[in-house]
This record gives sequence, C-alpha cells and structure tokens, in this order.
Amino acid sequence: MKRRLFLLACLAFASLATAGPLDEKKAAAHLQAVAAGDVEALMRDYAGDAYMDWVGGPLDGRYRGKAAIREVWQKFAALNDGQPRPAKFGKLAQQANPKGVTLETAAEYGGKATIKVWHVLVYRDGELTTEVWQIAPALKVGE
Repeated sequence: MKRRLFLLACLAFASLATAGPLDEKKAAAHLQAVAAGDVEALMRDYAGDAYMDWVGGPLDGRYRGKAAIREVWQKFAALNDGQPRPAKFGKLAQQANPKGVTLETAAEYGGKATIKVWHVLVYRDGELTTEVWQIAPALKVGE
C-alpha cells in the first residue's frame, strides 16, 4: 500500500513538473517578437521585477525591472533601424518543476549584423522573470 501511494505521489509530481505547450508557445512567441523588433509584445511577458543578463556585445549588462528591459529592447531594435530581423532557432529545450519552467535555445538573428545568441528564459507563474542573452559568435544554430 505504501509503495502504491509513493508511486502515485511520484506520478502526480511528475505531471506538475513538466512544462506544457503554453510555456513553449510563450517562449516561441517571445523569440519571434525579438526578431520582429516588437517591443510591446516583448514587454507583455515580463514580471514587474524581472531582470535580464545580456552577456557580451554592445548591450552587455544586467537590466533590472521592466523600464530598464524596455530600454535595452528599444536599443536592440534601433541597431537594425527598427526593421525586423530574419531569424532561425534551434530546438527549444525545457526543464521544469512546480516552482517554474526554464526554456533554452540557440538563435541566429540577421539584419545589419548577424547575432548568435544562447537564450535562457525562466517563467514563474506564467511570467518571464529572468532572461539571459549570451552572445555566442561560434554557436551553430539548427545543426
């Protein structure tokens, strides 16, 4: 009996600990908004106390709060004259538990300059709380 209860508890926890299609759709929409330069769509995802670590390149730094994150996205869009960027993405990988979901992927954004990025997105309670942009020039995307 104890073993059955233990197995049921493990199964229940496992079902809570997996990211679902909603998380993947949110992450994919976020990445597409990056490529489109759609700052308003990007900002809808962030929690009020979110932060972003941009590692490398001209926008290198840690940005805390929505106002600072909005400013960095506006600068990113301006680097391509406000035009959409062609983009390709690697496979989206995820890790999850009841406290949140982490999604990661490789991306290559075209435009005036090609930018290769390792993305890490952390969602808690359906909001993007942490984002890491690791500029990675040697990254192979989609291979």
